[in-house]
Amino acid sequence: MHKCVFYTVLAFLLIAGCGGNEPGLTEEEPARIALAEASDGFVLAVAGETITSDEIIETPVEHNGMVVPLTERLGPIAQSSNDFESFKEQARPELERIITTRISNILLYQLAKRQAGQNIDKALEKAAEAELRKIIVSEFGGDVAKVDEKLKEEGMDRKSFKEKRKKLILIESYIASQLPKDRPVTYSQLLDYYNKVKDEFYFRPATIKFQLIDIEVAKVELADPNQNQLEKARELANELTKRIRTDEDFRTLAEQYPGVSFARYNDPVRPENLEKPYDVLALEAEKIEPGQIAEPIESVDKEHIFIMKLEEKHSKGYEPFEKVQKKIEAQIIFDRQKQAFDELGAKLRQQARLGQSSEFIDFCLKEIYRMSN
Repeated sequence: MHKCVFYTVLAFLLIAGCGGNEPGLTEEEPARIALAEASDGFVLAVAGETITSDEIIETPVEHNGMVVPLTERLGPIAQSSNDFESFKEQARPELERIITTRISNILLYQLAKRQAGQNIDKALEKAAEAELRKIIVSEFGGDVAKVDEKLKEEGMDRKSFKEKRKKLILIESYIASQLPKDRPVTYSQLLDYYNKVKDEFYFRPATIKFQLIDIEVAKVELADPNQNQLEKARELANELTKRIRTDEDFRTLAEQYPGVSFARYNDPVRPENLEKPYDVLALEAEKIEPGQIAEPIESVDKEHIFIMKLEEKHSKGYEPFEKVQKKIEAQIIFDRQKQAFDELGAKLRQQARLGQSSEFIDFCLKEIYRMSN
C-alpha cells in the first residue's frame, strides 16, 4: 500500500515496455501540454491535469535498496558538483525520464477514460472500495484506525487511496483491451520457435547421481606396520565392494572403518563439474548403468579409492518438443502481448517528450540544487 504504488506500476509498464494493438494514438487529438507559472514556480498542464515542480522533486525513487524522494537521491550529486552546470549535466537525464513517465501516465489515463465513457464511475468506486476493504481485513485484521494511520504516514487518506486505485483499475482495463486478440498458434510456429530457442532454454546436459564410499589411503589402519598402505586400502576396497553387492548399506559400512567416509549426491551432477579427486568417477559412470556398482576406482594420485553405485544417468540432449510445447505456446502469446505493450509505450513516450519543457526541467534542477546546498 505504498504511496508510490500507482506510479510505480505505470512506470514499469511505460519504461520496461508497454503497448497496444493499434490503439490509434495518432488519430486522437494532440495532447495539450503547456508550461504555466505558479506562485512557487512552474507547473506543466497536461490534458486537464497539472504536474507541479514539488511533485517532481519529491518523486519516490529507488536508491540503495530503499524508496526515497528524488532530492535524497540527487542530493549527494549536487553537493559534490563544482557548480550548477556540472550538476545539471549529471542529473538532467533522470529528471527527463521522470517527467516523461509522469506525462505518459496522464496520457494513458486520459486514453483509458475516453474509452470507458461517462458511466464508469459507479463501477470504479465499487471496485476501489472492495480493494480497500480487502486490505483492511487481510492486512490489518479489520482495524480501520491502523489503516488510517498507515495511509497518513504515506501522505494519503482513504479517499485519495481509492482515487489512485480507481485510476489504476481503469488503466489496467484499457491496457487489457489493447492486447492482441487471441490468434491460434500454429504447429509450424511452435516448432520454429522451439528450434530457435532450444539451445538456450531446452538443452539438457549429461548428468549422473550416485552413492559413494571414499577410502583415504593414508588413513587406513594397518595390522602389520610393514604392510604397504595402498595394498591394504585395495584389499579393504575389494572387501567392501563384495559386501555392498550383497546389499549391505553404504553408510553403515563406511562407519565401521577409519579413513572410510560416505558421500551421496542428492541432486544429479554434471560429470564435467566433478573436481579432483572425484573427476575419475565420470569415466567409470559411462561404463555402467543405473543400479550397478563399479569396480573400485583409484584416484589419479592414488590417495583415494572409491566405491560407486550409480543411481541415475542421463545423456546430454534436448527436452522433447512435445514436453515443452505448452510452454512455447504461452511464450509466443506473451511475446505478442509484449510487442503490443512496446508499441503503445513508444507512442506515449513520444508524445510525452514532445510536451517536455526545458524551462520546467531547469527549474526543478535548480530547486534540487538549492535544497541540497
